[in-house]
Amino acid sequence: MEYLFILGRNPELSILELQGFFGNFNYKKQKNAILAEVPEIKKRIINRFGGVIAIGQVIDIKKLNSPNTTSNKLNYVVWNFTDNDKFFDEIREELKIKFKEDSFKATEKKVSNFLKLQSGQEVRTLSSNKLIDEQYFVFNDKFGKIIETCNYEELEKQDMEKPVRRESLAISPRLSKIMINLSKTKPGETIVDPFCGVGVILQEALRDGINVIGIDKDPEAIQGILKNLKWGKFSEENYKIINGDSSTVKIKKSNAIVTEPSLGQVLKYAPNKETAIEMIKEYEKLIIRVLNNMKENITGRFVFTGPFIQTTSKSAVKRIGCDVNKILSNTRLRLVSGFPIAEFRENQAVGREIFVLVH
Repeated sequence: MEYLFILGRNPELSILELQGFFGNFNYKKQKNAILAEVPEIKKRIINRFGGVIAIGQVIDIKKLNSPNTTSNKLNYVVWNFTDNDKFFDEIREELKIKFKEDSFKATEKKVSNFLKLQSGQEVRTLSSNKLIDEQYFVFNDKFGKIIETCNYEELEKQDMEKPVRRESLAISPRLSKIMINLSKTKPGETIVDPFCGVGVILQEALRDGINVIGIDKDPEAIQGILKNLKWGKFSEENYKIINGDSSTVKIKKSNAIVTEPSLGQVLKYAPNKETAIEMIKEYEKLIIRVLNNMKENITGRFVFTGPFIQTTSKSAVKRIGCDVNKILSNTRLRLVSGFPIAEFRENQAVGREIFVLVH
């Protein structure tokens, strides 16, 4: 079946996430959306993704069912992912006629909010769909209906309400979901987070039915993750938490590593180039030690972030990251095509690059 995926602020990363989840597929891209043929998707599958705003299904407009509502008033929007203005206008007119025939007082609303992509481009998006009853889309010469939208408010609430948070250090639930999907790990399999902190990645994996092993050398972080896992009502059979040094601790056979190591000191402002280079060298030493310690017990992918630092240098290169060839040569692992991929916000002194390695 053909589905539309409206992507988040880093579309290229979102596409890689979807391919990690579904397997490789061909797609067509317009703005921050793709149209792809994937297996029939299950209800609320959007909760599995961190980089997808909405999902739509291609349908024949002539077979469009009447909205399931007790009111005869209807607010709707039509997402525009086509360069064919004539076809877009024809669809809008056909919808108006259909709603009138079905006795609806229908009002088309504009997609009036904007999302700034990592590239700097601004695209239209919905900040809230509470006042919108139905959403449709036009993609090239295809029409369809939006069937699921991401509830960012619920995701943020879930993160804010957990007992222990480390805002300045912790990875976001959204990025955690993306990285778990990049690992291609399936329910019932096991991921290892060698730098688990208070367990954001672990919690998102457990929600997807994936078993986890979390390791951290900070005793306070260990106490925090145990509180969070108890609060989340996760079964102790599905997780193991270890207070130890990930460069020496022994683990059982597992399917993947998904982790965010320390990216260095928390910086409010861009450092000079020399400071950035020192931060990156320390990171490279750390990740090489940990990968070498664990690689023989990992059967699948190694997904991790590395620092991507904005510097005050006058050089044309505004951000510098790890030497991936150094990591590969010292671990004898291979880089998956398409990586590393940058993930940062314009005002972040220390952003991220995401790496995916395999044996």
